[in-house]
Amino acid sequence: METQFYILLSLKTPQGFTDYGQYFFGDEREAAYELFGQLQGSDELKPACLLHIDLMETVNELPVQIKTKCCTLEQLGQNCKLIAREIFCLKNLEEME
Repeated sequence: METQFYILLSLKTPQGFTDYGQYFFGDEREAAYELFGQLQGSDELKPACLLHIDLMETVNELPVQIKTKCCTLEQLGQNCKLIAREIFCLKNLEEME
């Protein structure tokens, strides 16, 4: 089974964290780790943190959380722009090869 990588977006609700978006990298481990390292936000998770960005990996078809960043709404907006741009480049360069 092939390992897949993705970034998961979630927000805090009274019931806990709810997932609301995903960006898929496929099997591009290096690209996923490199991009996640460029994202704005704090690696220190605090109870007041309402927005999370998680780097996820599927292992034996089960999701595994690798890293998490806590961010503000402004940071989330910048991060989403960066993620979309990088995935666009990654996928379009694959098709050109």
